[in-house]
Amino acid sequence: MTFRALWVTEKEDGKFERNIVERKIEDLPDGDVLIRVHYSSLNYKDAMSATGNRGITRNYPHTPGIDAAGVVEISRSEKFATGDKVVVTGHDLGMNTPGGFAEYIRVPASWVVPLPENYSLSEAMVIGTAGFTAGLALLKMEMLGMKPHEEYPMVVTGATGGVGSMAVAILSKAGYNVTAVTGKTDVNEYLEFLGAKSVKPRDYVNDTSDKKLIKPRWMGAIDTVGGNTLATLLKGCCNEGSVATTGLVSSPELHTTVYPFILNGVNLIGVGSAGTLDEFRFKVWEKLNNEWLIQDKLKTVARMITLEDLKSNYIETILAGKMVGRTVVSLID
Repeated sequence: MTFRALWVTEKEDGKFERNIVERKIEDLPDGDVLIRVHYSSLNYKDAMSATGNRGITRNYPHTPGIDAAGVVEISRSEKFATGDKVVVTGHDLGMNTPGGFAEYIRVPASWVVPLPENYSLSEAMVIGTAGFTAGLALLKMEMLGMKPHEEYPMVVTGATGGVGSMAVAILSKAGYNVTAVTGKTDVNEYLEFLGAKSVKPRDYVNDTSDKKLIKPRWMGAIDTVGGNTLATLLKGCCNEGSVATTGLVSSPELHTTVYPFILNGVNLIGVGSAGTLDEFRFKVWEKLNNEWLIQDKLKTVARMITLEDLKSNYIETILAGKMVGRTVVSLID
């Protein structure tokens, strides 16, 4: 039996190319659950894998796609039966294990989560790793005592991107006063629809002074940018606030001091969704299915493309930081 997959190969000149190929089920790695993929989604990490970033994917040829939602075709696990609707996000999917940009994946049962009852398969992929990452950031913050504050807002940087868009929607649904920060223009209506109470330019979180601390302006933040933006968020965070770092589109470097931590008690929270413990993974999806339910926002956030579209400029667009919202990849006719 064959199936279609995006196949990234390295050419003799060291450049990488993307093609749609026919693969065989028996070529997939061993695993407990064979899943017919209906939808995947395009993430920054997928784009890096698709362009030959060996920090993400060691060996090529390879099929990226860190997200997948579909129907169980064959199961060797008691947890799942043929016909079950399921979701896979994170773990090693799409990194060094053939990923969701294919009509079939085969993975360990421990990677698989039942489809939350309040979402369709396509809606689950609008959320995907981006929404899961945003939800995990908030879960970790609330475990440290974070709750909505009347005076200080919660800041989301890179607010029109995948994680940023999901963070704005989830935080708003959870009752937070959200300030969305973006370098894009003409996106206020989009961000306000997601739940932002205010929209600010990048300079709002770009302190270039030599001050170790600045006047507190926010209770916390979910940051997708890194670099000086993250340093500024730490300097301007109120006492006992939390800043979650989820990305590095500006810079992977962080130049700061210990003052935010030892004088203001600020928490710096790392969010690496791929290796999330199962207890947290199920908790995040449970909250997304209940008190953080954002189903009414998803159509506005998402665009639908085909597997063939991934050969065009979508991957370059997301790498350039120009993508707004989420991109869902359909693998069904």
